Formats: sequence, structure tokens, C-alpha cells
Amino acid sequence: MAATPTPPSFPGATATLDPPPGPPPGRRRRLGPLLLVLALVAALGVAVVVGMNRSDEPERQGSPPPFPIPELDVPPRSAVPAVAAIAPGGARDATRPTAEAVRSWASALAERTQIPARSLVAYAEAELTIRDTEPGCGLSWSTLAGVGRVESHHGRYGGSDIGADGRLTPPIIGIPLDGSPGVKAIPDTDGGRLDGDAEWDRAVGAMQFLPTTWSRWGARASGDGRSPDPQNIDDAALSAARYLCASGGDLSTAQGWWRAVLTYNESVAYGQNVFSGADAYAKAARELR
Repeated sequence: MAATPTPPSFPGATATLDPPPGPPPGRRRRLGPLLLVLALVAALGVAVVVGMNRSDEPERQGSPPPFPIPELDVPPRSAVPAVAAIAPGGARDATRPTAEAVRSWASALAERTQIPARSLVAYAEAELTIRDTEPGCGLSWSTLAGVGRVESHHGRYGGSDIGADGRLTPPIIGIPLDGSPGVKAIPDTDGGRLDGDAEWDRAVGAMQFLPTTWSRWGARASGDGRSPDPQNIDDAALSAARYLCASGGDLSTAQGWWRAVLTYNESVAYGQNVFSGADAYAKAARELR
């Protein structure tokens, strides 16, 4: 797979917390204007994230104004983002909505938030699956949307498009983790199978996993028996959901939500960025009728 062009990584200090206990490894990164890269090698694997930290719709002449996301300076472990049901007027513990209802909801919310409808479907279906498989997790689609906003601009980083089948074209592949200034050195772990680089590992896909972490947490959303694909928005969203649930326990609590997100990336600034997006998206969804 050819790598999507990525901006350079800029060194900078990152506020961090001690890693909370949990099954997955911790993840650290350094912040740059457009790229947030984390690399921490642990026994169970590592994840690295590309972060964009910008509005949800690239500005184009004649396009609507970007969806506003207030930057919330929320102290860690003090609160959880707002939540909202999937499909207007529903309850989060209601009967699972049909695929048609999810698509209709996603289409309406996409117009309001400028998140691609296909990405919203992936986030919603991941929440619905987790409700069935891990009912104590309390994960919301809006938290996945908050993560996806930072990681890959909801699968649109570097000009990628999301196909009807959920595939990203071109694939999203981060910079080589080659020990350059501000970048952890992580030699290749999978022969370049996922990232096309047989010398150094790179973060891959819409939720920016390293190959070692993907090998542990990757999940095939369709259940068709094929291998999980980090360049598929459905697989990436469900895999991130599994990782967050294993890290945080009950994400409906402040302790659980922050533990999960800060295990995904051990930066307070990152957690607040995810919180801000998740909260704004959920509140926008509540306004749908």
C-alpha cells in the first residue's frame, strides 16, 4: 500500500498522566501542528495515532461554515461527554435500530456535523455491537467520533475518501517511526504487511493503530470471515471500541471514560480534544427530530 503524504512531526512537550491499569498497553505521543504521534512499546503491543486537531470539514469556496466544536478544558476524570441515542427520539438502551434507521440518522447528522455519513454509520454500528458483546462497557458512538476526529479527520486525512464498503482510498498511513527527532524508533514488526514498510512500523488506518496493536485488537465488523482491515472504517471503529472497553471498563463513568481515552493516548490535551468533539457531536444529535 502506498503511504498517504503526511506532515512532518514537530517536537514538543506533552502533558501526560501516569498510565492507568488495564489489559492494553499505554500509548504516548508528541504533538505537532497537524500530526500527533505516539509510540510506546509494551508487551501486548503498541498503537500510534495521527491527529489533525482542526475543523471537521476542509474549507472550500462556497462550503458551509465548519461545525463548531468548543474547546472544553475539562479536568481529567471529572466528567464524561454528553451522550445521545442512535436514531432520533430513541433511547440508548432501546431495541437495536435497523440498518436503514442507522443510515437515515447518519445522513441527517452528517449534514449538521459535517462528519461523513459513512463514518457515522461505522461509529454507530460499533456502539451497537459493543452493546451486545460487552454490555457493561457503556461506550457511545460519539466517543468514537471524538477519537476519529483527532486520529484521521473521520477517515478523510490526506484527501482519503470512504467507499460504500467502508474502505479508505488512498489508505491512511503515518510517517515511519524511525527515530527521527520527536519520533520513537520502532523497527518493522510485520514485514510491511499493513503499512507497506518493511524497515519501520507506521500507524495505519482511520483509527491509527500500529501493526502490533492491530494484531491483538483488530476485529472484522462484517463477520464475513475475512481478516480485519485497518483501512476499513467499520473494522477500525469496532477495533477502537474493543480497545477502549478493555482499557476503561465502564465508559459511562468519568473514571472509566478518562482511563480508556488516556490509555489510547497518554496525553491530557488529547483527552480534552476527544472530549470536546464527543460532547459537541452528541449535543448535535440530540437536536435531530
